[in-house]
Amino acid sequence: MTIRTDTPLIVVLCGSTEFMDEFTEVNLRQTAMGRIVLSVGCNMKKPHPLWADPADAEALKVTLDRLHRAKIRLADRVIVVGTRIGASTRAEIHYARALGKPVGYLHPEVAP
Repeated sequence: MTIRTDTPLIVVLCGSTEFMDEFTEVNLRQTAMGRIVLSVGCNMKKPHPLWADPADAEALKVTLDRLHRAKIRLADRVIVVGTRIGASTRAEIHYARALGKPVGYLHPEVAP
């Protein structure tokens, strides 16, 4: 892994959007530490016209998964948010590890 000395550490937050309050708090704390934070951009668990139609929702989910993997590639490390790890988060953790990215857990008891 290449460590940049001219750019702050970049972290990406992964986890279920059911933990959005925790995402917000971690983003705030990591930003206050001087880190660049990449996080989820949509909470599809809340109603919104962009994903009201099931076909639109499915297409957006594919786009968001691809986008989040790009965020993982950009990041120096991954922080897993939440007290439950579902299939999507587990896949993101596997992807990050395959890229050699360090993965940390806010709740170590859920680490696979």
